[in-house]
Amino acid sequence: MGLNPFFYFNLLFNVTGDLMNILVINAGSSSLKYKLFDMKQSLVMAGGVVERIGEAASLISHTVYQGDLPRKIKLAEPVKTHEAAMHRVVSLLIDPETGVIEDMSHIDAVGHRVVQGGEAFGQSILIDDRVKQAIEDNNPLAPLHNPANLTGIEVAGRIFGRVPHVAVFDTEFHQTMPEKAFLYALPYSFYETHRIRRYGFHGTSHKYVSTQAARLLGKPIEATNLISLHLGNGCSVCAVKDGACIDTSMGMTPLAGVMMGTRTGDMDPAIIGYLLEQTGLDITELDAVLNKKSGLKGICGSNDLRDIHEQAAGGSRRAVLALDMFSYQIKKYIGAYMAALGDVDTLVFTAGVGENDEIVRLKACENLSVFGIDIDLEKNKVIRSADPFHIHTPGSRIQVWVIPTNEELQIANDVVELLG
Repeated sequence: MGLNPFFYFNLLFNVTGDLMNILVINAGSSSLKYKLFDMKQSLVMAGGVVERIGEAASLISHTVYQGDLPRKIKLAEPVKTHEAAMHRVVSLLIDPETGVIEDMSHIDAVGHRVVQGGEAFGQSILIDDRVKQAIEDNNPLAPLHNPANLTGIEVAGRIFGRVPHVAVFDTEFHQTMPEKAFLYALPYSFYETHRIRRYGFHGTSHKYVSTQAARLLGKPIEATNLISLHLGNGCSVCAVKDGACIDTSMGMTPLAGVMMGTRTGDMDPAIIGYLLEQTGLDITELDAVLNKKSGLKGICGSNDLRDIHEQAAGGSRRAVLALDMFSYQIKKYIGAYMAALGDVDTLVFTAGVGENDEIVRLKACENLSVFGIDIDLEKNKVIRSADPFHIHTPGSRIQVWVIPTNEELQIANDVVELLG
């Protein structure tokens, strides 16, 4: 059985008397991302990633966010296991040359990103043996992610001992969707027996920018309606009513919704059977095509929008087509979620493409003035801003904001909220 949550709280209070330095961990199958926050001063202290774990030459990128400019350290060395990677992270955090804390006792809590919480988790939770078992039970719903996330939890638990560990789920923000939004029109028994339903992803990002948007609007989050557009190599759109998700574009897996860098997005499901018959591919090979060789890459050969814009400017018809398809699908979701919400205060663009691609933002909002969305062309030209900025005209009924996402900070915030 797990430890009583009050033990965690008392331990934390006795160590710090306050909240706290929080280490956020995102463990992948061959990588370990991390970021250390000083929540008392609202500062990020250090962060980085260990990549190619288990390979002969692992890569470590470590950044110290102290002083006038971030100081970046890059290393190439063998890191055989996630446990070795975690120990290496600790050594970087406490080393006099690369560190920001004196020793591990200055880490007061650990927040873990977990991709799939299923229906078991509608909010972040202190990790104990029952929680770990529930995460493992959801492995079939996210076989590429949950086992790696659980490995990170097990390793961190051994290294950091009895500090509180908190699981924050990509899916938890979407657990407020009603049945009419999350169910598929399959036999109901498939949902009851096999848990087939829409779960949604990028929830931590959607939650973060929704909170920020409400603050910028000067409204309580509980009275804010918005459409959040997380556009990166992976893309999802989320309809938020009174601060809660009522629908989202990704489905049971991250393959559904808007077309993405290498993923198809929505398509006729009968195409899968047809392609299996016509191409000779097996289901594993076809799954790889749908997830890794489709989307923007499938249409024009590249999933990097910077390259696609360059190709389009050079006259590539298929690059232009890829941009048109991508923007058109985003626009369709905006329209659908405006209908679902009934009243919309703001659109929010976020993630790598949403924050930096003024062309996609403009094309996605073209001809939406009839719905009260008007884009200021000059304001929309801003890219690579660390701060939120709006791109709507003074007369636009619906505000349009570009808000840099910060999923790690949202995880840290969830840890503070849960413990404090």
